[in-house]
Amino acid sequence: MTSAPVPADPAPRRRRGNRPLPVIVGYGVVVGIAGGLGAWFFRLLIGVVHNLLFLGRFSASYDANVHTPASPWGAAVVLVPVLGALGVVYLVTHYAPEAKGHGVPEVMDAVHYQAGVIRPIVAVIKALASALSIGTGGSVGREGPIVQIGSAFGSSLGQVRRLSTADLQLLIAAGSAAGIAATFNAPLGGVLFAVELLLVRVSGRALLVVAASVAAAITIARTLLGSQLAFTVLHLEQVKPLSASWVALLALAVTGAVVGVVSALFIRGLYWSEDRFEHRFRNPYLAHVVGMATVGLAMYGFFRWLGDYSVQGVGYATITDVLRGIITNPWILLALAGGKWLVTVLTLGSGASGGVFSPSLFMGAAVGGIAGHAFAGLGLSVDPTVFALGGMAGTVAGTTGAVLTGIVVVTEMTGDFAAAVPLLVVAASANAVRRYIAPATIYTEKLLRRGRWVPTGLQSAGISTIRARDVMTPWVAGAPSVEGAVTIDPDDTVFAVITALETGKVVLVERDGTVLGTATRDLLDAAIARLGEGRLLPGRTGQEREGSGR
Repeated sequence: MTSAPVPADPAPRRRRGNRPLPVIVGYGVVVGIAGGLGAWFFRLLIGVVHNLLFLGRFSASYDANVHTPASPWGAAVVLVPVLGALGVVYLVTHYAPEAKGHGVPEVMDAVHYQAGVIRPIVAVIKALASALSIGTGGSVGREGPIVQIGSAFGSSLGQVRRLSTADLQLLIAAGSAAGIAATFNAPLGGVLFAVELLLVRVSGRALLVVAASVAAAITIARTLLGSQLAFTVLHLEQVKPLSASWVALLALAVTGAVVGVVSALFIRGLYWSEDRFEHRFRNPYLAHVVGMATVGLAMYGFFRWLGDYSVQGVGYATITDVLRGIITNPWILLALAGGKWLVTVLTLGSGASGGVFSPSLFMGAAVGGIAGHAFAGLGLSVDPTVFALGGMAGTVAGTTGAVLTGIVVVTEMTGDFAAAVPLLVVAASANAVRRYIAPATIYTEKLLRRGRWVPTGLQSAGISTIRARDVMTPWVAGAPSVEGAVTIDPDDTVFAVITALETGKVVLVERDGTVLGTATRDLLDAAIARLGEGRLLPGRTGQEREGSGR
């Protein structure tokens, strides 16, 4: 059964206005330090769980890029994910329903609909639940949890210091960026994640706070975890920037289209799985146990076939095998991609806690590898590893909608700046195709199912030009009763309109006590769609639009 998010405190303490720049930057640094420490502690926690339940020993040492050795439990290892499932459901149902799932939608919801408020306990429960999910073999990633952990700390610090809603939202974005940077050793990727997905507005002030947080986080993480690359692609380290032919670029674009289809299947499959588990199982324990028992069987099946638990956990060891050319058989790559898709939708759909970045990277590497070997087999002079890297960036871009983040994170994780053009072509193609098949991302789909529309950071500046007057129906005699109505000014922004539509049965647009009209969801959605298509908003002339600087 899906749990609704816990709403923000309806009567928070009075907050002060936005703090001076040096103060909020200082808070950003504190959040970054917490993000770096959180990433380090989270990895230790995963290591303890993994070693204890998989291998029967107490140790925090765990290298995700190395395959887990054969478990002493033999075939009984299929029950390890089931043990994790019981612990996850207990933590989520008793302490923090927000910790269920991949985390980022809850952070976006807090930014846009909860006035920046995230309960402090979310950080603790998310760390424990996700460590259980990942450590016992669940097919989820580390990035979603650390985003939610960093965000919860940023929000908690802001609540303690009684910051304004705008500054709370900013610290949430800073905490998320710090978590991404520390987890992937990707500072630029962390900043872009905040820009593309979480920042309400992109300004010099916001970027400085996020950058300060990321700098602090990456310094802590590299001190405690080392500065080595997430993936080392040995034979590409000396490659000069690629001067791809037109034929190679076309092959990359085709690969991007295929990856876009895979991304759409991932999104559709995940939410189909959630719906099936919710409707078939009223007991969340039974639902997650069934899902994770199936994951355990799939994991053990790959062990019997290939000699390792290929699809379990974050999957970095298998990705490394693909990038280093250890796995080249297209049929094995196809089985890995399909197997990872299956165990991921079962893991998250049945109720686990963890992120979607790592499964996306895994599926992208496998699908991109297949495409690279196929084109090489057709006689094209291409490197399959470059196609695997493109697939990784493309699947992240396609599933999350964060195209720049996908490109930069993969580049920083591998240190392979020579593949920038192929990554760009595949990621852009994948995102475009996925949008055509499935308009919502893996993050926004969850919110849309709650009736909540959320802009991304790169859209926010344009969308903020929508005013209440642009989305109202003119007031006429005999219109709906004004009893209990929420009143907004015609010049209020789209964000005020969204909030009003969430809280009031009737939303009146009035000035100086005179009712001008009623704001409606239909007109709001239509205005946003028109803006996305580059068309004028209702009631605004071309001259007015030019005057707005857009």
